[in-house]
Amino acid sequence: MTLRDELAAAPLGHATGYPDTYDASQLFAVPRAPQREAIGIAGALPFTGADVWTAYEHTWLDSAGKPQIAILTFAIPVATPSIVESKSVKLYLGTFAQTRFADAAAMQAAVERDLSAASGGTVSVALVPASDFGRLRLAELEGDSLDALAIAVDRYDDVEPASLRASGDVVSETLRTDLFRSVCPVTGQPDYASVAIAYRGPRIDREGLLRYLVSYRLHPGFHEHCVERIFVDVMRGCRCEALAVHARFTRRGGLDINPFRSNAGAPVPENVRTPRQ
Repeated sequence: MTLRDELAAAPLGHATGYPDTYDASQLFAVPRAPQREAIGIAGALPFTGADVWTAYEHTWLDSAGKPQIAILTFAIPVATPSIVESKSVKLYLGTFAQTRFADAAAMQAAVERDLSAASGGTVSVALVPASDFGRLRLAELEGDSLDALAIAVDRYDDVEPASLRASGDVVSETLRTDLFRSVCPVTGQPDYASVAIAYRGPRIDREGLLRYLVSYRLHPGFHEHCVERIFVDVMRGCRCEALAVHARFTRRGGLDINPFRSNAGAPVPENVRTPRQ
């Protein structure tokens, strides 16, 4: 079965009901391998990292039937064989709304168990209770912004790695943009993100990098796969010694997804949301 065939069976892009009692079968896994093979990744992964999700609208019932709320954060490691399709996660979390749990820890354990089973690895889940919502902070991604650069762009649906180039002395710097946009490969809905690229290597041409990132504007791709393609293309085109790519996508359906990939052993960044999220 091809990836296209598998996606045809996914809830994404189809009318669905919204069950509100616990149902782990709502989760729909999408294999990572086909998209990785398409960009030349086979065997050992060239990066480490995780896909960090934030669920802002999570609710369930306590043992007495009183509604509870929290913000959930969960990290799906890059080594898992599958991602979990985003609408299925929304539907799955919605099934907690009318489900009673003995305590928050029991609810959290259920999410960890189910996401781990769906992705094929160990998923960690953290919970921010309502009493701590006011302590959450906003922060822009670090790095020099590319967004004021004057560039001419005429390609939006054909990713343009040829514009990536680097030369000169080895430098260490972080470059970022808030202009990234791609589209869902199933529904065509736009996905917006801020992207930071930290590297050590010959100096990357900034105009070329921005032109490359803008060329995703009409590109159909899941968040995780877009970030992996950026990583592979920048490594190839710019001969980086060390590279990390971090994207923070704006939320859809109460969920944001924030993939991080690094070949330098960098830890997954703290899950601090940007003002756009």
